[in-house]
Amino acid sequence: MKVSRKFLNDYIDISDLDIHDIAEKMTGVGNEYDYCGKLVEASNLVIGEVLECENHPDSDHLHVCKVDVGNEVLDIVCGAPNVRKGIKVIVALPGAKLPGGEIKRSTIRGVESNGMLCSIQELGIDHKYLKPEDIEGIHEVVEDVKVGEDALKALNYDDEVIDFELTSNRGDLLSIIGMAYEVGAIYKREVNDIDLSYPKEKGKMNFNLDIRTKRCPLFLAKKALNVKIKESPDFIKKRLIASGIRPINNIVDISNYVMIETGQPLHYYDADSLGDTLVVRDAKDNEKLVTLDNQERILSKEDIVIANKDEAIGLAGVMGGLSTEVTDNTKNVLIEAAIFDSVSIRLTSKKILRSEASNRFEKGLDYTRTYMAMERSCALLAKYADATIIDDICTYDTVDKKDNIIKITIEDINNLLGIELDKKTVVDILESLSFTVVDKKGILEVTVPPRRMDISIKEDLVEEVARIYGIDNIPGKVPTLPLKRGSYNKFNRLIRNKLVSMGLNETMTYTLIPKSEVHKYTLDEFEEVTLLDPMSDDRSTLRYSLLPSLMMIYDYNSKRNNKDISIFEIGKSFFKKDTYGEEERLAILMSGNYKDNLYNEKITFYHLKGIMEELLDSLGYNGRYSLIIDKLPNELHPGSSANINLNGKNIGIIGKVHPNVTKEDIYVLEINLTLLKSFRVGTLSFKEISKYPNISHDVAFVLDNSITNETVMKEIKKSCGKYLVDISLFDTYYFDNNTKSLAYNLIFNDPNTTLTDEVVMPIFEKMIKDVTTKLNCKLRDN
Repeated sequence: MKVSRKFLNDYIDISDLDIHDIAEKMTGVGNEYDYCGKLVEASNLVIGEVLECENHPDSDHLHVCKVDVGNEVLDIVCGAPNVRKGIKVIVALPGAKLPGGEIKRSTIRGVESNGMLCSIQELGIDHKYLKPEDIEGIHEVVEDVKVGEDALKALNYDDEVIDFELTSNRGDLLSIIGMAYEVGAIYKREVNDIDLSYPKEKGKMNFNLDIRTKRCPLFLAKKALNVKIKESPDFIKKRLIASGIRPINNIVDISNYVMIETGQPLHYYDADSLGDTLVVRDAKDNEKLVTLDNQERILSKEDIVIANKDEAIGLAGVMGGLSTEVTDNTKNVLIEAAIFDSVSIRLTSKKILRSEASNRFEKGLDYTRTYMAMERSCALLAKYADATIIDDICTYDTVDKKDNIIKITIEDINNLLGIELDKKTVVDILESLSFTVVDKKGILEVTVPPRRMDISIKEDLVEEVARIYGIDNIPGKVPTLPLKRGSYNKFNRLIRNKLVSMGLNETMTYTLIPKSEVHKYTLDEFEEVTLLDPMSDDRSTLRYSLLPSLMMIYDYNSKRNNKDISIFEIGKSFFKKDTYGEEERLAILMSGNYKDNLYNEKITFYHLKGIMEELLDSLGYNGRYSLIIDKLPNELHPGSSANINLNGKNIGIIGKVHPNVTKEDIYVLEINLTLLKSFRVGTLSFKEISKYPNISHDVAFVLDNSITNETVMKEIKKSCGKYLVDISLFDTYYFDNNTKSLAYNLIFNDPNTTLTDEVVMPIFEKMIKDVTTKLNCKLRDN
């Protein structure tokens, strides 16, 4: 936001203040600036009059001029094609400093030249503000000014500018009036009222206003008749230039002037081209509109349009349509002042065009400024475009005008800031910001003006007090608040330590992934959570499963020839199931060779299964979980994957990534930690290692391929009872498509005495009988 000193001075007296002091104090209250200085960085310029203009004796394009600069007549050589006797010009005297350098006395082809006649471009004004004649030749001064007068002052270029870099929540500062309130709070000065007076004529607009969308809470329309389109007054043009806007003509300039002044964007239509009906509605998908820049725009239902009876004539809050633009032949103007949904305008402007107007709509607008801007616009059109203003107005207004009242105490403020401010100081600060304060038995009821939409809770008021009081005025001191010992998530810490000890590396990845990835590696039904305004398609949606993120890590490493990958991540997953929610998950990905202190071998499903078992056992879930072959996500290999079941509930998945996804052997696991933590565990206890020897027996069964290892081990454990302390599968052999052999090693032990074969063999034989009977299999004899 570029702020003109002269413009700001209309609403608050800053004539005695240094512009740099204003900039620094505004920074002190949270409003940083990029530039502070003169509009034109030039010096020693005066108004001159060309008394004589002769051709240079040694040049076919140079002229030798005698120029009256007030206290003397100077000989100046000039090459501009439009220099001639009798015109007033800008003269850079010897010693003048321009953006292009310092002007010195010189001799040009034998003729002495004592200065330079200047074009506007040579003063350092940006090209976008200039007409062709301001660039091609010297400036011809047409204003009624005196010879010898300071040129910058005479031509209204003696302004100063502060270019502020505002935070996104301070939409109220995108106006001169808003800036006046902020500066007034700093310097404790009154803000002047805006002049809204103008002559009105009685009459009816005979105009239909039809609002068909909920995304337009306020819309005002008024007519200005018999306007005369011409050049704007010089002060309007120069203030627009100082504000970073190019002057065009009085109608367009007044619209921009009011926007900068009040913060409310306006739009003017050629009323005769518009007709007698104006409709505000949601756009249709693939609806077309030719905008003022002569570009055809393809719209969608997310956009808001202004339309007549037949078609769209403008893109609300962004750009008007070409069919109803104000031209040099326009006689009657329809003035629009409205408020549109800020999110919709943001999305549309990002797609179509970012502008000064859309920037203000995006931040949100104060409805009182909408009415103010309409009246101010009418006043300026009547004064500078000779318009006749009809007193009738079309109004659609559904804005909630309830006062924003926040209750707060002095103790609330002092406790949060850590200082001791008295009530008078606090009230003075709040009132300097034009807040209304009522003291009710020690409780301050603060009414926030509608222009301050960034203030909604009492902590916002504390911030206002702090920044106006001055952050630098708050003394630093050691905290005296009661402290309590912190804590950390022991459960997650145990998981991290355990996985790291088993040779895995922890990763931290983005929670945002492409929308196409969010429903992978899960069968859960949910609605994805998508950003309204993503930075890119690759970072548009909050993830549900962590595995797509780990697959991206794998792809990155694989392309750099790192194939031995064992990684894990603990992170959040996001979803919408009736309401928005999030869960904590653990994901593991392993591929290539498994390397730790003991092993360096190719990773298989059983390595990942062993890590899962070791982890769950260490967390206290030993004996409570199992792997169940049930319906699995399409991204997992159906023959090498399973669901992880705990106490009858699926808490995750484990398996090999399907060959349709990748030809590489990648094994993944994901556990819902939020669900896992809901299963309570007792205090972990440790058993002393038995000092008595083990007895080991091997057994192999021939059984149907449909019978799983899990089923067999379950029956063995059930039959053997308390003396069986360990069981492991050490061989699998497939005879054909129907039968297979599973071989197990069984370890027996009694912690209280030495077991003998006389005790173990009856148990072992009973187990063989139980398993072969219940599973309809037989003992393998070779």
